[in-house]
Parts: sequence; C-alpha cells; structure tokens
Amino acid sequence: MPELPDIVVYQEALARRVAGAALEKVRVFTPFLLRTVDPPIESVEGRAVEGIERLGKRIVFALAGDLFLVLHLMIAGRLHWKEKGVSPPKKVGLAAFDFAAGTLTLTEAGSKRRASLHLAASREALRGLDPGGIDVLSSSLGEFEGALRSANHTLKRSLTDPRLFSGIGNAYSDEILHAARLSPLQLTQNLDDAEVKRLHEATQRVLGEWIERLRAAYGDGFPEKVTAFREEMAVHGRFGKPCPVCGSPVQRIVYAENEANYCARCQTGGRLLADRALSRLLRDDWPRRLEE
Repeated sequence: MPELPDIVVYQEALARRVAGAALEKVRVFTPFLLRTVDPPIESVEGRAVEGIERLGKRIVFALAGDLFLVLHLMIAGRLHWKEKGVSPPKKVGLAAFDFAAGTLTLTEAGSKRRASLHLAASREALRGLDPGGIDVLSSSLGEFEGALRSANHTLKRSLTDPRLFSGIGNAYSDEILHAARLSPLQLTQNLDDAEVKRLHEATQRVLGEWIERLRAAYGDGFPEKVTAFREEMAVHGRFGKPCPVCGSPVQRIVYAENEANYCARCQTGGRLLADRALSRLLRDDWPRRLEE
C-alpha cells in the first residue's frame, strides 16, 4: 500500500502537472470505485485544480467551487501520467482524469477492488473522511505521546492505526520500529519516556529520509514504480536476509493479510516472537531464541 512517503511524492508530482489546470473530464470504468453520488461526478468537469492535498494515505484534488476529489489507493491502486486521452488497460483500469497536458490513470492490480473515489462538496465534508490521526512529520513529542498512549495496543498496531497516526502502514512501521530498536509486539503502555522519545525521533527520521530518497529517485518524473518492498529497506520484506546493523537474519510474524518484519537481535533482545499460525503448529519445537 502506498504510505506517507509515496503519497507525498505522488502529491508533488501531480501538483507540478495539474495545479491551476482545469479537470476536463473524469472517466470511471468500474462502478465499484465511486463511493459517493451527491454531488454527481460530472460536476467536477471544467473546474480548476486549486491544490493537491494529502489526507492520511488519501490524495485530495482541491477544485474550484469548494469541491474535493479524494482518491484512496488502498493496497494495489497506482497512478500513472499518460498522454491526453489514453485509457488504462481494461483488466486493471479503474478511472482516467483528463487535463490539457495529459491524462492521469488509476489502475488496481488483482481481483479485489478496494481503491475508492469520493467527491466531497465542502471542506467540512472532506474532514468527515479524515480518520483523525496526527501528522507525525510535524507532531511534537507531547502530541505523539498522547496519541501513542491513548490506547494500550502493540506498537505495530498503534503505528498503523489511521485514527492515531496519519499515513503509516505495514512497510514503514517495520522500518520505524527497527530504527527505534523496539519490538513490534511491545505494548504502548509499557514504554518508558526514553523509549517514547526514541520512537518519535525514529518515526520522523525514517519517514523524512524516505521522502527525500523517493524525491531523488523520481526527480521530475512521475512515480511509476511505487512499491512497499524496496531493496534499501532495513527489515520490511527482507525475511531471512541479514539485518544491516548486526547481520542477524531478519525474522517475521504473519497475521491476517499482513506481516511484521523485525531483527531479533536489535529489537527483542534475541527473543523470537511467536507467529500466530506457525508457533501453534510447532508448539514445543518452536524456537524461543535467535541462537536456536
């Protein structure tokens, strides 16, 4: 899923191309994409783009007349900048947004259609789509601690909860926790003040560094290879590969459709975290320590 650094570079690339331009036409190719009916989607046509905003993991086209197009890419949604009038491939194409300078297409890989498009008729209606998480890039230590301690969850769950923190998902939560040297299953209420401070600093540093990396990688081009798995990442998607800090093999725990990747030596004192499925299957044969 595109997360905060990816959404920021999408936002900046779009602003360079369409800010001030009229959205000439919206073509929706699947009925599952559009989640609102009032106002009708046709009402955006001919309106100028006054700005490109970010709402958590959502991309917002602020249009003249206080209208807001809100795109949520979910897991497999991706944006592409093409020549004007181009339609996306039929199998994965969801929508096309036509401007004088080109066409923005929206695709979604896989069979599940999770990406969404909302049209909000006011700034107040737009706020209704905001899950409420704080902006971690600009948050103070006090704001960060308040959100973190507002519920007693694991750090992995808290960091990826959009009601607490805006824009962090599965990939960057792994990277943040590795940088902070904290276990993904540590409970928020058990953190001491020094650990909270370390997590706050790691969150801002990791996200800031990745925004700069992606900006450098794409330059003035449009972000075409947005992925949650990057070779330069420390632990996310690197199960079995060496930790860049200590060289120990990266571990993972799998749950539902997600997984948490971590370094046992750097983050859990060498203890292997129990995988909900595999550890139950192996029972007494499940290794408890990295050395095992």
